[in-house]
Amino acid sequence: MDGLLEGIVTLFVVAFVSAFAPIVAAMIPRSLVPQVVIMILGGILVGPHGLGYAQTDAIALFANVGLGFVFLLAGYELEPHLFRERPGRLALLAWGVTAVLAIAIVGTLDAVGFVQAFGPIAIGLTTTALGTLLPILRDHDLLSGLFGRYVLAAGAVGELLPIVAIALFLGANGSLVALGSLGAMAGLAFALTFAPRLARNERIGRVIREGEHATSQTTLRWTIVLLLALLAAAAKFGLDAVLGAFLAGMVLRRWAPGDVAALERKLDAVGYGFFIPVFFVYSGMGLDVKSIVENPLRLLAFFVLLLLARGVPALFVYRRVLPRVQRLQLMFITATSLPLLVALSEIGLRNGTMLPQNAAALVGAGVLSVLVYPTVAVTLGRRAKDREELTRATSR
Repeated sequence: MDGLLEGIVTLFVVAFVSAFAPIVAAMIPRSLVPQVVIMILGGILVGPHGLGYAQTDAIALFANVGLGFVFLLAGYELEPHLFRERPGRLALLAWGVTAVLAIAIVGTLDAVGFVQAFGPIAIGLTTTALGTLLPILRDHDLLSGLFGRYVLAAGAVGELLPIVAIALFLGANGSLVALGSLGAMAGLAFALTFAPRLARNERIGRVIREGEHATSQTTLRWTIVLLLALLAAAAKFGLDAVLGAFLAGMVLRRWAPGDVAALERKLDAVGYGFFIPVFFVYSGMGLDVKSIVENPLRLLAFFVLLLLARGVPALFVYRRVLPRVQRLQLMFITATSLPLLVALSEIGLRNGTMLPQNAAALVGAGVLSVLVYPTVAVTLGRRAKDREELTRATSR
């Protein structure tokens, strides 16, 4: 009974933080601080390393489902044909440059004894938190037009390829087994895209259509079944759960049944209304602030390295297709990372290769990147827009 009470109290506190976050964000001038940041800071405040009002174990399951929704929506936003076009090709090139830089940087740090976990930290420097960025990018209209296509392609590559690297190089099984597991997951996801064609029963179809807006909510329920099925399949194959969620989003884009626009609104309501905020508050609750305070330079070092390794290549790779301001925006957007850094830190601590202070600093750098980099990108866009409006006004 005590465990149940603790869980309810923790869930109430987390729900209160997530509900209060948009109010706090709206009180900040021009809303430059995203709600995600408020939720993470709120998690730090109420968590075990803060006031102690909420415990991470009590809501771990809800947070994992929230993480699944983050990557489900990120995978859903991805248009696979982008990789056959220029945005996808440039995104792959930029990530390749990032991977080379990350290996060189972490190799040097490993040689001087600053880090021990070469693999997790090197992969961490190649990540982009597209799922975390989506609400920020949507709120500030950074997903529209040609620039939005480059942002989505770069963000998707920065999530998907590091997940593949985690499976290949950090899994409990060997690389060959991991490669086979990846192939099996991809095959399963591909097979699921044909599922609606195999189930074209008129009666079933009528039930789904009639129930999608009724109390049965058929399309939403089947979407959640898809998400949980691929999460479970990823775990069964020994892969990171975020891969299953990302693939679920890509599959959903292919066979979303019925009223697609209504389904998207429902997913936003369920995801952003409850599960995703729980994940962000939970991330803040697990942050070891004491370790970061004792080693602040480590956090700052990882914070800068995220920008150097992941962000700076955008300045050069996109120089022929994007103006300078948008390249700077893309640099800060792609350097933003968090969920995969949490996963990589847990992997490094579990196998004993990562120093605890480095694990805390890496996650702290991810939190700081969410705090700072998107805000800088939004500010750059606003200033450029203000200059354009001033120029048009003076030229009349």
